[in-house]
Amino acid sequence: MVIPQCEISTTIAAQELLFIGGGRSPNVDWLREVAGGRKIFCIDKGIEICRACELVPNFLIGDFDSASKSAVDWAQKKIPVEKYSVDKDLTDTQLALNRAAEIFGEHVALVTGCFGGRIDHLYSTLFTCAADSRKIFLADERELVYYVKGGETSAVKFFREPLAVSLLPMNEVCTGVTTKNLHWELDGATLTQNFPNATSNRIDADEIFLRVEHGTLAVYVAFIE
Repeated sequence: MVIPQCEISTTIAAQELLFIGGGRSPNVDWLREVAGGRKIFCIDKGIEICRACELVPNFLIGDFDSASKSAVDWAQKKIPVEKYSVDKDLTDTQLALNRAAEIFGEHVALVTGCFGGRIDHLYSTLFTCAADSRKIFLADERELVYYVKGGETSAVKFFREPLAVSLLPMNEVCTGVTTKNLHWELDGATLTQNFPNATSNRIDADEIFLRVEHGTLAVYVAFIE
């Protein structure tokens, strides 16, 4: 997975889909760059971001409780649109991830427009993506989250120096956490969800490596603006 700030290694060779949600709008140039060569699955108010950036998505889904009518009307003239009731069990993001798998099959997901809004929405998205079998990356020009699961090793090559790197357990316990090229290294460490102390680390090289033996770890990266 390559975004303007870095390249994250993944062993899965599959098409990459870009999901655009209705949170903080990414930088226009950043969004246009990551949209290149990727199908776009738009989520509810994310259609306003697409319209403003003159990006026509491949699909739009949501209950449209936050998207403007004019943006939805614009989309309906160009692409398939699925509208769901506000009274539903799944969030719009959960619906989008499910429907994308049905429509496009196996893929790697890049989700943007997911930061900067309500904390309950972000909380749901973080844990939904952590539990998904797909490789899912959450990113804009300011922030990045990706997941390393038990038995996996991850490498990140940075093109821009990050402000901080934090390791956040998505399970009660993550064990066998090992890092290389972080300022404060871990070697087979155990990280717990109720005491998330592996935060605000720094990098000592332009490429870092992480391994997790058991559990799912969210790697959070904040970039210097």
